[in-house]
Amino acid sequence: MIRIVLADDHAVVRRGIRQILSDTDDMKVVGEAANAGDLLHLLRRQECDVLVLDISMPPGKNGIEALKHIKKEWPRLPVLMLSMYPEDQAAVRAIRAGASGYITKNSAVEKVVDAVRRLAGGKKYITEELAEALAEALDLDADQPPHELLSDREFQTLQLIASGKTLIEIAETLCISPKTVSVYRARLLEKMGLKNNAELTHYALKSGLIDRI
Repeated sequence: MIRIVLADDHAVVRRGIRQILSDTDDMKVVGEAANAGDLLHLLRRQECDVLVLDISMPPGKNGIEALKHIKKEWPRLPVLMLSMYPEDQAAVRAIRAGASGYITKNSAVEKVVDAVRRLAGGKKYITEELAEALAEALDLDADQPPHELLSDREFQTLQLIASGKTLIEIAETLCISPKTVSVYRARLLEKMGLKNNAELTHYALKSGLIDRI
C-alpha cells in the first residue's frame, strides 16, 4: 500500500485528489495539510511513501521553499509537485529544488495515479513538456536568460509585478513587508538590467513567465 500525504491550501483540491487516489487499490492518503507548518508537523509524526505538494503553499505562497526544507529533513522522500501552471519555469525550479515529479491540477486522473506510482517505485515523473523545459535549462551557460539569475523570491516578485499586483498586494501574498518587496524589486531590476515595471512586464510576457492578458 502506497502511503500518501497531501499538502494544498485548498480543501476542495485536497478532497478531489484524495478521491482519485482512494479509488485505487494500492494507495491510501494517510494525512493532509493546508500550510507548510502543519505539513512539517504531520511529516514528523506520520510516515509516508509519497508527498503531493502544492507549489503555492502559505505562508509565503511558495511551495518550493517548503520543498527545500523538506528535502533537508527527509532527503529520500519523493515529492510530487502539484500546480495550476504548465511545465515551465516553475516546474524547472521545482525539479532543481529536489522534486521527483511535477504535474498540473488539470491533468487526467490516470496521470496523477501513474505519477504517484512512479515516485513510490523510486522513479521520476517527467512529462514530455517538462523534459523539454529541463533540456533548455541545461543549455543556458552562454545564453542564460536574465531571469535565471534571480532567487526564487525575486522570481516570484517578478511574476507578481508583471501580473499587475501592487506593492501591498505582493507583500500580503508573500507574507513579507512592503519594504522587503521593494528590496526584491530593486535587486531583480538590477540583475536583469531593467529600468522599471513596464520593462519588467514586457520581458515577462515576451519570455512566457506569465499568462498574456
